[in-house]
Amino acid sequence: MPVKSFNPTSSGQRNRVAVVRPVTKAEPEKSLTRSLKKSGGRNVHGHITVRHRGGGAKRRLRDVDFTREKHGIPAKVAAIEYDPNRTACLALLHYADGEKRYILHPEGLKIGDAVASGPDVEIRLGNSLPLSGIPTGTSVHNVELVPGQGGQLVRSAGADAQVIAKEAGHVLVRLPSGELRKFNPGCYATIGQVGNIDWRNVQWGKAGRKRHKGIRPTVRGSAMNPRDHPHGGGEGRSPIGMPGPKTPWGKPALGHKTRTKKPSDRMIVKRRKP
Repeated sequence: MPVKSFNPTSSGQRNRVAVVRPVTKAEPEKSLTRSLKKSGGRNVHGHITVRHRGGGAKRRLRDVDFTREKHGIPAKVAAIEYDPNRTACLALLHYADGEKRYILHPEGLKIGDAVASGPDVEIRLGNSLPLSGIPTGTSVHNVELVPGQGGQLVRSAGADAQVIAKEAGHVLVRLPSGELRKFNPGCYATIGQVGNIDWRNVQWGKAGRKRHKGIRPTVRGSAMNPRDHPHGGGEGRSPIGMPGPKTPWGKPALGHKTRTKKPSDRMIVKRRKP
């Protein structure tokens, strides 16, 4: 999708770059939305557990169908909609039995196209089927980790994974990060690449647009007092003065490994980092 620049009529417009989305319907399908309560980055005790969150424009949550469990029932794309809760757009499906559902919009899917899901559907853009039935070399998205649990991987705008091989009762898939991972052949995936590819080229132009998204300012640790951050203090601009950068709570940052061993690690053939 193309990007759009703006005339420098103000400081905010001067550097702004927006993506032209293929949206065909302004208002969401009311039956597929529900209220979204904001937390401001706080947990049930009121303590801030995620910093730099708060405010922002009101928005409703769209119920997206990541499971695609309506097997054998054809559907047609009725509209392409904007979703304020994710980088990708949504495609509104009208099923033959009258039900409506949202799915992630694959790049190239147009209004009027037919999609389906199930173990026997053809290899076509927007169709969902098990990895065992997808030919090697095919680009997929919305990949399940556990059969029947719904897609959890490769859901961001512009993302796609590739089916590499089928061997020893597993399907080998290369994820967008470069990681090679084995999957259960019964895990479902959707054919194609997630749309809105150019979202990475967006430039917000002004701080106010980030505030509209609910993102609050970030202060550098070196600009704080020593009691507020390990990097703080000193006269003028000072180095951090310690072996390696730290988080506000004194833990190592920038390169320190924090991942613990998980049972699913045995499915990783090649990690994203050497």
